[in-house]
Amino acid sequence: MATGFPAITGDVLSAAMYNGLVAFTVTTQSGATYTVANTDLYQVAILTSNASTKTITIAPDSTLTSAATGSAITFINTGAGLLTFAAGAGVTIVSAGATSAAPTLAQYKAATCIRTAANSWIIVGAIA
Repeated sequence: MATGFPAITGDVLSAAMYNGLVAFTVTTQSGATYTVANTDLYQVAILTSNASTKTITIAPDSTLTSAATGSAITFINTGAGLLTFAAGAGVTIVSAGATSAAPTLAQYKAATCIRTAANSWIIVGAIA
């Protein structure tokens, strides 16, 4: 998680916190499946590296308790296999202007998942 996040009213912004506003914390997920967690919020870029298809599940609000409206999670698929996004229980995913159960991301493409309302996410980027 980027330094200084999440902040609350009354917090003082230090130089390290300010510098963290423009930097991503980069993590790598190489398994066949991954479920988004609270630690993926706040300027985290998740690199996926798998030769086979990988499934990323967008967890429901009951799991993503820190996900406020406007929260974003960025994925970069560096693996040869397609990255597929799946909706967790009660979650709606919209991509390319339509509700989609499984939008995909090809190798060396990036996408950002943005929470727009309770259990609702829009995925924008190089979605196939």
